Amino acid sequence: MAQINADLCIIGAGSGGLSVAAGAAQLGRKVVLIERHKMGGDCLNYGCVPSKSLIAAASHAQAIRRAPAFGVDAGEPRIDYARVMKHVHSVIAAIEPNDSVERFEKLGCKVIKAPAKFVSANEVEAGDERIVARHFVIATGSSPAKPPIPGLADTPHFTNETMFDNTVLPEHLIIIGGGAIGLEMAQAHRRLGSRVTVLEAFRIMPKDDPEAVAIVRNALEDEGIVIREGAAVTAVSKTDGGVAVTISRNGQSEAIAGSHLLLAAGRAPNVDGLNLEAAGIKYSRKGIEVDASLRTTNARVSAIGDVAGGLQFTHVAGYHAGLIIRRVLFKVPVKTDTSAIPWCTYSDPELAHVGLTEAQAKEKGVAHSVTRWPLHDNDRAQAERELHGLAKIVVSRGRPIGATIVAPHAGDLILPWVMAIGQKMKMSAVAGMVAAYPTLSEISKRAAGAHFTPTLFSARTKAVVKVLSWLP
Repeated sequence: MAQINADLCIIGAGSGGLSVAAGAAQLGRKVVLIERHKMGGDCLNYGCVPSKSLIAAASHAQAIRRAPAFGVDAGEPRIDYARVMKHVHSVIAAIEPNDSVERFEKLGCKVIKAPAKFVSANEVEAGDERIVARHFVIATGSSPAKPPIPGLADTPHFTNETMFDNTVLPEHLIIIGGGAIGLEMAQAHRRLGSRVTVLEAFRIMPKDDPEAVAIVRNALEDEGIVIREGAAVTAVSKTDGGVAVTISRNGQSEAIAGSHLLLAAGRAPNVDGLNLEAAGIKYSRKGIEVDASLRTTNARVSAIGDVAGGLQFTHVAGYHAGLIIRRVLFKVPVKTDTSAIPWCTYSDPELAHVGLTEAQAKEKGVAHSVTRWPLHDNDRAQAERELHGLAKIVVSRGRPIGATIVAPHAGDLILPWVMAIGQKMKMSAVAGMVAAYPTLSEISKRAAGAHFTPTLFSARTKAVVKVLSWLP
């Protein structure tokens, strides 16, 4: 077995691992990058890229249905699901070169396509190579969780890893899980012509503000998606026509028949086969144990992204990668801070959030107030007939500590609040921004302005203005 000595060995070529590898290689470090499956990881091949490509196709179909409201008659769109999937894979193919073996070898990385496992505190084996490195980064991501549902192993089902290989439009898609993946796929497939039923054991989008979630839920149900909350799945089975899912809800048992089944019930960290025990690395079913600087219990080894537990988003993996570059290569002390990490569910309307929700502020005993601005009071929203949504801001001591936006492009609209919360800006700074008119972004300025309305138009302020009116 050949031995390679390296400055940095990265296990996992997903978003986080690729960012660390690219940065370290371009800074002149000797880098080994190990990937057992596809370069680009989940985000490129099974997650963000294909799902948003499918959502884009579904959005075009929905735009045709909505056209008559604007005086444009078009009729019901004809969906060629196989061509939709060709579109999805063409987008993946367009992005693939950025994450390819060839690109990273040109950057100076040694890329090994094989499973990796630790054999000691500072050695990893992959294929026919043994890598001895000063530092290791585990960036293996996560995979769809498989809950212990009776009959699941014998019942055909999709996960996000197999959904995009399907070329036949599901007649009736049953989705287990009411999180972001489940709801995004529910709306996309409904708009492409499927009947869709979503089964959620508790409530959909449980980490988001209930007021905002209600707007999304209503939009999904208005499009014909059936959402069953508080529905515990007790069994699944294969039938002649597809699948059957048995649920227990409100003390009643019910069987639901569908053509296809999508499992979207959470994620599990990818730690199997790494032999972490050999390197003295502690982990659990939630992921690898790390400190605030992303070090594992082996000081030579860091873990980033989904496998490190916490928020499971591509942009978090990218954030972690930046911290690793600073700490490992520039020797700058770092500490993770998730107080200004946004997330977004790409439903229509989108729901984006950053910071504390109103409920979390109450739980933490933080003195706060809430200001909001409805989307229907935005002129651009009126022009585009996008009337259901809001900007809702949680404020403490004159500074925003949380923001939720439900609107088209909410994932883009949330960015000013990410900066405001991260930089501890005052609400007056946001209220003082000049937004182009007419744009959806005005809802943030208006929400910030609404925070000052009670004070601005109070009896005291009126009295002050009255006194000032006596001056020349």
